[in-house]
Amino acid sequence: MGSLHRPVLVDEVVTALAPRAGAIIVDGTVGGGGHAAALSRRVGPSGRVIGLDRDPAMLVLARERLHGLPVTLIHTAYAEVRRVLDELEIDRVDGVLLDLGLSSDQLAWEARGFSFAADGPLDMRFDPDSAGPTAADLVNRLSTEELARLFFDFGEERFSRRVARRIVAARQTSPIRTTGQLADLVRRSLPARSRHGPIDPATRVFQALRIAVNDELGQLDAALAAIPDVLKPGGRAAVISFHSLEDRRVKWAFKRDPRLTVLTKKPLTATAQEVAVNPRARSAKLRVAERCPN
Repeated sequence: MGSLHRPVLVDEVVTALAPRAGAIIVDGTVGGGGHAAALSRRVGPSGRVIGLDRDPAMLVLARERLHGLPVTLIHTAYAEVRRVLDELEIDRVDGVLLDLGLSSDQLAWEARGFSFAADGPLDMRFDPDSAGPTAADLVNRLSTEELARLFFDFGEERFSRRVARRIVAARQTSPIRTTGQLADLVRRSLPARSRHGPIDPATRVFQALRIAVNDELGQLDAALAAIPDVLKPGGRAAVISFHSLEDRRVKWAFKRDPRLTVLTKKPLTATAQEVAVNPRARSAKLRVAERCPN
């Protein structure tokens, strides 16, 4: 099948983590395996990359791409990094990578409900087998106030109340079940002047629902708290974020933890050449920190 996804900031990640032969690196969001492939070639047969992902379909793609490389793939959330290492009888590692972006493959799979580019079921769970609520559950159950708060807090949508009111009114007639239905409702909720711009008006609402469905910020906070404990002295953490909600959390977690030394005063971003061939790299920000020797 093969992955459609093109990983961002690969050279910057490899430089930041500086993997050497024999090193152990955790790729907490292995996705289609692009970063893991580059890192595993550096650590060589005596080293190891441990690739985690909540989405079993992404692990299928990663396994195909990483065949023959020193990579161990595990179906779990990156917030579980300490438990995973304990089960593998590994105390500490040389590096941890988190790429918080949504994969192009996930966006392309209509049945997953991440994208409004094509109509599909309003799901958005990273793990389709999880017992958690789907985006449709939230859209059809939450009150106007709860939806408005969700869209504002997680999507930074300034017309969150208008969108929430439109959704609650529409669901009185019939449940909202598809991405197309929701995207159309969002677009019709916004003032005409706000419907034209570089991004689709539904983008922020879809982002907010995806974050809520998968508890993305809670997972990120848990991982950021765990990372210093799993790094060896001199080990490094690298996190790629794609919006300000994530980037702020990474910035302050690195800055406030006395066990870490921040190596990126400002986040690293993609070169013009990378953006030209991979437009999604435009919003990527990479922050790096190193575990103090003590």
